[in-house]
Amino acid sequence: MLVLFQIVVLVFSFSVHEAVHAYAALRLGDATAYMLGRVTLNPARHIDPWGSILMPAISFLFGGTLVGWGKPVPVTLRNFRKIKRDDVLSTAAGLASHLGLALIALLLLVALKHTHTVGADAVLSAMALVKKVPVDMTALPQLFPIALLLYYMVVMNVLLFVFNLIPVPPLDGSRFIRYVLPYNVERMYDRVGMFGSFLMFFVAARIVFPIFYPPLINTFDVLLLSL
Repeated sequence: MLVLFQIVVLVFSFSVHEAVHAYAALRLGDATAYMLGRVTLNPARHIDPWGSILMPAISFLFGGTLVGWGKPVPVTLRNFRKIKRDDVLSTAAGLASHLGLALIALLLLVALKHTHTVGADAVLSAMALVKKVPVDMTALPQLFPIALLLYYMVVMNVLLFVFNLIPVPPLDGSRFIRYVLPYNVERMYDRVGMFGSFLMFFVAARIVFPIFYPPLINTFDVLLLSL
């Protein structure tokens, strides 16, 4: 059941990510993704065999939490008015969608705490279960499934935000780093093969996650408990 909740949140989250990315590109002058039907929340338009199926399975086996990505949104750079600026902005829009979803879920959890007599118990039980703290499964509040889904929306979107910062294609971090690399280094970076990408991913992940994930998720948890 917990895996099912994670799958629902993951699919919805990467669908929003790619749809926002495609919409931002459209607003900035590139209609490529729009013409391919990518400005939609229909997950069938965004599923990528590697990023949406295999990567979540691997991440679950090794970490217990699903992470992944949708099919990269196609962009025709020459359609942008200012190529570097607009490419970065459209990429940042998709990345920011994860923080937006986490914030919306947080606000809904806070509302749940204060509008129902068992709301606070449901939220605390959901937090405990996600953090693998023992929970009496026979005495869960009726609102527990809603609280669990919303808290997974917080945790997984914070995780996806940090995950997408990793500077390895096709993750968003790679779009940012390309524009700050010297020309020769950028050419080498673009030619990195599958083995090199795997190596870069595991090295970068060990650097990015400890820096960004703990303070971000702790901030959301403190807000949820204190508001």
